[in-house]
Formats: sequence, C-alpha cells, structure tokens
Amino acid sequence: MSSFPRVRLRRLRGSAALRGLARETRLSASDFIYPIFVTHGRDVRNEIDPMPGIYQLSLDHLITEVGEVESLGIPAVLLFGIPAKKDAEGTEAYETNGILQEAIRVIKQTAPDLLVIGDVCLCEYTDHGHCGVIENETVDNDKTLELLAKMAVCQADAGADIVAPSAMMDGQVGAIRAALDSYGYENLPIMAYSAKYASGFYGPFRVAADSTPQFGDRNGYQMDPANVQQAMREIEQDIEEGADIVMVKPALSYLDVIATAKKKFGYPMAAYNVSGEYSMVKAAAENEWIDGQRITMEILTSIKRAGADMIISYHAKEMARWLAV
Repeated sequence: MSSFPRVRLRRLRGSAALRGLARETRLSASDFIYPIFVTHGRDVRNEIDPMPGIYQLSLDHLITEVGEVESLGIPAVLLFGIPAKKDAEGTEAYETNGILQEAIRVIKQTAPDLLVIGDVCLCEYTDHGHCGVIENETVDNDKTLELLAKMAVCQADAGADIVAPSAMMDGQVGAIRAALDSYGYENLPIMAYSAKYASGFYGPFRVAADSTPQFGDRNGYQMDPANVQQAMREIEQDIEEGADIVMVKPALSYLDVIATAKKKFGYPMAAYNVSGEYSMVKAAAENEWIDGQRITMEILTSIKRAGADMIISYHAKEMARWLAV
C-alpha cells in the first residue's frame, strides 16, 4: 500500500475511548422491543425450558415485569397470549376478555407511557396450531383475514398502541388497515411481519406459546428461506396496503434481507431476533463455550448495522443493563 506508513488505520483502535469515537453503529435501550408471554391465572411465572430467563406470566406478574422494562429505558413490549382454551378458529384471540386484551389493559393502566404492540396471529389460539382457519386441510387465506381484522380491532379497543400482523396471509395488512379505519383507529400504526420466513429458529417459541402445528407445516404461507426478491415483493405489498413499519423475521440468518430492504425502501425497519437465536447463545454460554455477553452484543450490533431501526429481542432487558454500565 503506497499510503503506508503515513496512513495507519490502527490509530483509531488504540484505546476504548478512540474506538468509541470512531464507532459507526451504536446500540441503546431505546432500540429494543421486549417480547412477553401472558397467560391466565394468578401467581404464574413459568420459566420456558429452552429459553432461560423468559417466562409465561400471569397478569399480576406482568405488572412487575413491565415496571422493570420501563425502568430500563426499553420503550415497547410485544405481547403474545396463551389462551385458557383453544379451538379451531382461535376464538379467544378476538374476545373482549381474551388474555391479550386483558394484558393490554393492565399495562396501559400501570405503565401508560410504555408502547404496547399486540401480535395479530391465530397460531397460539387454535387447537391445530396453524395461523388461520383450516379448510380442506389447508389454511384458508381469505376467511383468516376476517378473523385477523377482528383481532386487531379488539386489541385497539383494549388500548394497543401498535398492532403487528404475523400470520403471513396475503392481504392481511390491507384487511386490518380497512377494519381499523372503519372503527375510528385510522391513526393506529401497523407493524407488519412482512418477510417472515419458514424457519427452524422458531422452535423454542412454539414451546413457549404451545403453538406447534398438529399436522403439516407452515411452508405454504411463510417464506422460503432461499428467497430475497420475493421478500422485497412481500414488503412492497405491505407498504402499499398501509404498513407503517415492516419487519424481517428471523434476523440473524437474514441480515442480507434486512440490508436489501432498508436500501430499497428506506422504510422504518424492525427485525426479530427470534427464540432460536436467543436459545443457542444461552445454551453455549451456560456451557462456557462462548462469552455470552460479548456474543449477544455482537449479534445485536450486526442486526442494527444491517439496517434495523428497532430490534425485537429476548435479550432486551440484559442488553439495557449492559449498555447502562
């Protein structure tokens, strides 16, 4: 290199202070959304076996949890409900007293400034574990849209700040936007799970939410992991239908998709650092195979560096603590 030794790139790496000044990508607690699993009952705090440190919480414990989240400077939570009973059409998902709606009310009463995002999907609520209505052994797209729209309106009625459709049904954003607008919620944002891949990284979540399909799989409606251009079409369609935030899920194996989408659309971008990504780090750290804190920091920095404006992560609370030191 003709510029060496006059140009020495190591000069800005010689101390922690220099590295900090030259750092291009920075994480803060305000980048994160913390997922929470809520369930019926009282004094329920069940640790999820494949997800150390993550719990199914009854509403009394939820109050304590959201207080901690808020105190750490995390601006938002993403709620998943575990119903008292499941049926073929996921009825509790759109009942006024459904567990997710009750959780939204509790949070808005106790931590009104915390943003509450409601996941809009039927998989936790159906007895077959699929994300919509089953007709002829397949998920009926258009019948499912009606129920997703009802679910979103029900969450809005309960006080949700954002609704997040994750069922990967064609037209789900448009159907939900139309329903919200018709009920006077034209200012309620939609965070669309736009590019949600059919991934093996969801395994621990399915334990947490008891949402494993009882037959078949979700390959017919979630995306093929090999495809990037199709993801761009999915994201573009959601934007056209009225999405305010788009998402790529999972995050770690799809950094190229995040980067491509951010460059192409310049839209507010969420990325979901999913359960399997979390569990692998925790398992390796518990076995002392890796430095868990260092690896977590590196993974989440890579997600933001790829273009994510907000990161949904089970690491959010511990990250907020580490970043505060």
